[in-house]
Amino acid sequence: MSEAGKISRWPFLAAIKLYQLTLGAVMPPSCRFYPTCSQYAFEAIHKHGALRGGWLTVKRIVRCHPFNPGGYDPVPELKGK
Repeated sequence: MSEAGKISRWPFLAAIKLYQLTLGAVMPPSCRFYPTCSQYAFEAIHKHGALRGGWLTVKRIVRCHPFNPGGYDPVPELKGK
């Protein structure tokens, strides 16, 4: 990933970590997936960058509802790896 791509993702990663350490630590667990949606978002943005990782996160959060059975849903690997 380019240096600009690495720089542009850090505010998102910091915001996710802040959520995990504050609200996420005091709210009861409600995510139907493993890893949790916030951890998935962190991993997706770290691995794929802010744009693609953000899109993967949105798609994941839309699937996280009471009518979805949930389960193991890892961040997809980078293409070509």
